[in-house]
Amino acid sequence: MKKIYYLLAFVAMAFTACQKQPNVAPQGYTKKGMAITLPTTTTFTSTDDAKTKIPGILDAKYPQLDNGSSATVTFTLSPVSVKPADSLLTDISYTVTPADYATVLGPNPKYLEFTSAQVISFLGIKYPNPQPNQLSFLTYIYFESGVTPSAIPNQTDTFIYLNGAWVKCYTLTAAQYASTGHPYNDFSSTDDAKLATYFNLILKNDIVVSSNSAAGNIQYVSYKYYGGKNFQRIAGMTFDGTNWVATPTTGSLSFSKSGGKWILDVSVNYTLVKDDYTYIGTQTKAGSDAARANVAQYPDFNISSPDDATYWSDDDLNAALIAVLTNKFKSTAITDQKFIVTYTVYSFGKTSNVAKTFTYDGSIFKVFVPEK
Repeated sequence: MKKIYYLLAFVAMAFTACQKQPNVAPQGYTKKGMAITLPTTTTFTSTDDAKTKIPGILDAKYPQLDNGSSATVTFTLSPVSVKPADSLLTDISYTVTPADYATVLGPNPKYLEFTSAQVISFLGIKYPNPQPNQLSFLTYIYFESGVTPSAIPNQTDTFIYLNGAWVKCYTLTAAQYASTGHPYNDFSSTDDAKLATYFNLILKNDIVVSSNSAAGNIQYVSYKYYGGKNFQRIAGMTFDGTNWVATPTTGSLSFSKSGGKWILDVSVNYTLVKDDYTYIGTQTKAGSDAARANVAQYPDFNISSPDDATYWSDDDLNAALIAVLTNKFKSTAITDQKFIVTYTVYSFGKTSNVAKTFTYDGSIFKVFVPEK
């Protein structure tokens, strides 16, 4: 009989040992609100590349973190290096002909000119099987609104075939060469150490570029280079928030964990202004008539007592704030984006600021409820 008991005990122990045990994080090991700097050996080709890959790094490094955790990640962007398949100027230069315009615009086009989109279409026709990093130094007439083609001089731009698509480069002009002391419109080996400085100044002085620059943006600068023959070279310059650099730069992105996944945190922090209170009071149906009239007159929500005619309940407040978010942000909001709204409340003679968090589900704004 004892042998049977021993046998049963052994089987129970073996069964328990073979069962997959739950992966329970050590007590107190959950982290929230982390600030992480990735090692410089981990680099990304662009900010978009970092957005795609960092969630996987966070999953692997911190599998125990719960929903609601967040991480601000500082990372390094790798230098942008582009080596054209062929950059000899005589090989890559081409001037668009009247027949070429017709391949995109149709037979007997009224004007021989291309828009930005049309020139990309032409490149697809001209080079049906382009090589990676193939260059085209293209001369054509560029469409300008309100200007007749006969008054438009030919324009020459550089295009490079990158990652399956033709990309327009930033081609230096004669005036820009002259600004660096190069009136013959080219650089040579004596300029190698100065090129990054030249390109930084040129890009920063370009009003169109500087007004649309954000950290992590890349410009592919196309320039003539004399090395026994004339070549067209490409330099990748990355904006670090202040300067355009050819060396690695850093970036920072915030992520949050929701539904078991790390997602880019694109939360919007917004504080109501006087016009918002007026909008709530005059353009919405949130709250009572008296409450809306009061908030339009005084930019705050009365939460003193439910007995007050101008009282705002929590549901009324939510409706009012959602109305503001819908009016201001629905056209630009993205699914699962969070909005932290700060507003002023009045309670028994005192005012204070309060914040509520909402989320956009792709259709409407809702009160944000953290996942457990």
